Amino acid sequence: MQYTNEELKQKIDELKSKLSVTVVAHFYQRDEVFEVGDITGDSLELATKTRDDDAEFVLFCGVGFMGQSVKVLSPNKRVVMPKIASCAMASMINGAEYDEAVKVLNSVGITNENILPITYINSDAEVKARVGEMGGMVCTSSNAKTIITTALKEGKKILFVPDRCLGQNIANEMGLKSGVIGLSDNIAEADIICYDGFCSVHQLFSVEDIEFFRKKYPDIIIAVHPECDPAICDASDFVGSTSQLIKYIKGLDPEQKVAVGTEFNMVNRLRPKNTYVLSSTKPECPTMNETTLQDVYETLKAIDEGEPINEIQVDEKTQKWAKIALERMMAL
Repeated sequence: MQYTNEELKQKIDELKSKLSVTVVAHFYQRDEVFEVGDITGDSLELATKTRDDDAEFVLFCGVGFMGQSVKVLSPNKRVVMPKIASCAMASMINGAEYDEAVKVLNSVGITNENILPITYINSDAEVKARVGEMGGMVCTSSNAKTIITTALKEGKKILFVPDRCLGQNIANEMGLKSGVIGLSDNIAEADIICYDGFCSVHQLFSVEDIEFFRKKYPDIIIAVHPECDPAICDASDFVGSTSQLIKYIKGLDPEQKVAVGTEFNMVNRLRPKNTYVLSSTKPECPTMNETTLQDVYETLKAIDEGEPINEIQVDEKTQKWAKIALERMMAL
């Protein structure tokens, strides 16, 4: 039976009141799904906040790697997802492809002992585990500079996976040389060697979009996410993670116009006026938008019936090393 959104919200609230479950929702979720979240935030924020929650079940509205991060940090919790959607960036690299990237560095004379890997949190648990085993750690878009600064003190080459844009943008900000596997001629000379992965949504923004808004509104501020291409970040007024963008934009004068280069659902919720999406097309993440209120309801109903669906499982070895990689980051 199909229900209206209001009817679904009521049924969801009724089930939440009787079950030991916490609903968490990422900033990029549809408005109606975001609104039923007990905990909301970006990927790491959600994983860390749920560690302190005492509910038996975590119902995670987001994409697969995020549900994995919750399970890795809180192995005793039961993590279920309305949809185990695949992040396009995270799916660009798996354990075998990570191993191949390491071999490319070996082929230009960089031994494993001289590689310090860092993986963006937007990666599968298997990749996080590979990084953990090699002595590396995870980073987020908000702490990447801190993580890389600390890592460079070891005097090793940084292998940064999977997002080339974030790696290149941090290198540019720090005055370091970056290279991209398969795209750069001499990666051995780079301080930060990036894997050729990217976010399909943040690739939608162009310098022409920025020029359009600056011409139309001469006093406008351009604020973008560091998953955007370096040319976009260089032409912008502010570059920050999801949480940093929210804080920065909400701190602006309500009359200040701002064009934002990140996912549509989040931008649309930021301010009631003078906020624009930096794109001629709607930059909506298709996988983040797979989850519907109906899915949330069905997942809660399954828990209530004693047959949970889409439960996240991580094998013991992957769990161990992925957690180490995450905890190294959090220790900093």
